[in-house]
Amino acid sequence: MRTIDTDTDIAEGLAELADSDPRLKPVIETAGPIAVRRRAPGFEGLAAIVVAQQLSTASAGAIWGRLTAAVDPFTAENFASAPAETLGAAGLSRQKIRTISAAAEAVCCADLDFAAIAGAGDDDAGAMLTALPGIGPWTADIYLLFCLGRRDIFPAGDLALQVAVGDGLRLGARPDGKALAQIAEAWRPWRGVAATLFWAYYRACRGREGVVS
Repeated sequence: MRTIDTDTDIAEGLAELADSDPRLKPVIETAGPIAVRRRAPGFEGLAAIVVAQQLSTASAGAIWGRLTAAVDPFTAENFASAPAETLGAAGLSRQKIRTISAAAEAVCCADLDFAAIAGAGDDDAGAMLTALPGIGPWTADIYLLFCLGRRDIFPAGDLALQVAVGDGLRLGARPDGKALAQIAEAWRPWRGVAATLFWAYYRACRGREGVVS
């Protein structure tokens, strides 16, 4: 299974994307250098993605720092046994506590197997993740892209991607998730690199990160 592991992979993907869709050439020029963005796979990686949902990079980093200091080492077993008050004091909302707790309990009960997810195809791996309470398609896609390096994952529900594609392709309006998924079909099998490109474009144009990774 081909993954995005090196800057060479990014460069290859960008070259193929530019050849197949010339509209992306000015987007690539504006975005500037694009580096591989990866997190370690497993419970910690999934938890970090949940923590970062709907937060700025700075806020997510601060909460993650407090959380990993309170739950040290950061394992599913330690998280599952941590008092809710401790987790809340670190800055986690009740919804995020429920979501990460459900994942921790699934790991402890052997109902969640990250090795099996890593070995599964994109669709099956996504289904395993979204079977967890509180884990939706965006979280699953971000995990597959940033923790496993899957090269053809495109989180079409991501607001920053919608804005960036709308701006970069001069669409005149921000496409919704369904419309963006249809647009991204043209970028197979490098949709993961296309997503990384448009996040970099968003950062270059808007001056802030589009996703925490």
